[in-house]
Amino acid sequence: MTDINQVPKPMDITETPVDGGVDKPIDKDAGILAGAGITKAAPAHIIDQPWTTSNWYQHLNWLHIPLLVVVPMIGIYGALTTELQMKTAIWSVLYYFLTGLGITAGYHRFWAHRSYTASLPLRFALAAFGGGAVEGSIRWWSRDHRAHHRYTDTEKDPYSVRKGFWYSHLGWMILKQNPKKIGRTDIADLNADPIVMFQHTHYGKVALFMGFIFPTLVAGLGWNDWRGGYFYAGVLRLVFVHHATFCVNSLAHWLGDQPFEDRHSPRDHILTAFATLGEGYHNFHHSYPSDYRNAIQWWQYDPTKWLIQVCKALGLASDLKEFSSNSIGQAKVMMAQKKLDRQRAKLDWGIPVDQLPVWEWSEFQAATAKDAEDRKNLILVAGIVHDVTNFIGQHPGGQALIKSQIGKDATAAFNGGVYDHSLGAHNLLGSMRVAVVRGGMKVEVWNTERKEVARDSNGAVINRSDFLPTKVSEPVEGNRAA
Repeated sequence: MTDINQVPKPMDITETPVDGGVDKPIDKDAGILAGAGITKAAPAHIIDQPWTTSNWYQHLNWLHIPLLVVVPMIGIYGALTTELQMKTAIWSVLYYFLTGLGITAGYHRFWAHRSYTASLPLRFALAAFGGGAVEGSIRWWSRDHRAHHRYTDTEKDPYSVRKGFWYSHLGWMILKQNPKKIGRTDIADLNADPIVMFQHTHYGKVALFMGFIFPTLVAGLGWNDWRGGYFYAGVLRLVFVHHATFCVNSLAHWLGDQPFEDRHSPRDHILTAFATLGEGYHNFHHSYPSDYRNAIQWWQYDPTKWLIQVCKALGLASDLKEFSSNSIGQAKVMMAQKKLDRQRAKLDWGIPVDQLPVWEWSEFQAATAKDAEDRKNLILVAGIVHDVTNFIGQHPGGQALIKSQIGKDATAAFNGGVYDHSLGAHNLLGSMRVAVVRGGMKVEVWNTERKEVARDSNGAVINRSDFLPTKVSEPVEGNRAA
């Protein structure tokens, strides 16, 4: 038996070798010439060459095509020609969860992100069942996933959704990629993990046995359904596990909300969570990748989180990493504010008070004098001059009341002396601003001292309901709004 602690480090030309834990691309064209000090211009990688009738097949990854195209066809054939027994159906669903969780709890949350500590028995189980998902070795899978997080949505992202939904779902595996263009990541910890390296070295055998032979043996030896075990628990189960994982790369970057961060494409959606064994709260995951949870609410669907919690209760897992509720709450509030800012930007809030011209009291009096040649219907509220010409006929309290305040300081009347106006009335009045009067109540705040006021992410003033330019802190006693 091979000692997993003495497994030699393999050289896999399908990915990049590791020197000190950091990936470095292989130059397969250098060879002996590089050692002799002779350089050779490497030909352009096939992905950088146009598709032609003579090279189209070179653009395809023929190692993956049988698994991603032929295997589903075999599964369809099996479903059409093989009766599904109840025991086999139950076993197929159970093995779907076992192998799927091997990816989500093992490959992803443990090895790719180190979001918790797994005991040796748990690591063996996760490596075995994850291998049964036939999605590559732990080392290969985790290396690409770390690159995906580090270079999300860029050219260095191995399955960037910016290249299209179907590219991120399947295309990145069906089409060849230039390994030199995939972002480099540190995988020294993976290279030092004997279970990872054992599985990587013997991955072909692990995938064949756990992916097809084991599920067939269980159904065959258990209830003599060899054919059903192969087609349903083996082949078709594998197809469903594949596309559940692929949805994390595609659907989770396309469907849903972004409550924690919107710099990149990851999104949260319950449908994606159901399709991916709990990986659908992807915006949270990309914001807090080392948190063992994807779903932070008890009612959100995340069987991967539940499995890790059960493993902890059984003593198989420990050191479950969680970001603080305060940090998570900060991100949610900031994103909620950002969304409000976008909505606020679409509304007309009137001319900002600090951008209004400053009048002397005499100018205000002259503009509203009864004998003025071009008399204006202006009122003063909280030091701000408002032109109510177009509103006089619409005033709910009648024209006489509003006309009686023209040329006067109506601050007290507007704030409870006559009527304590509503928030809507204050906002409507804000759309009528034309100037501020020097020395008029709040004018020193708005124009002289320029005190700090709340601003949104676009720099615009935030009008709080309890702090409006025309609202005094203590309403004047009088008639109140109903």
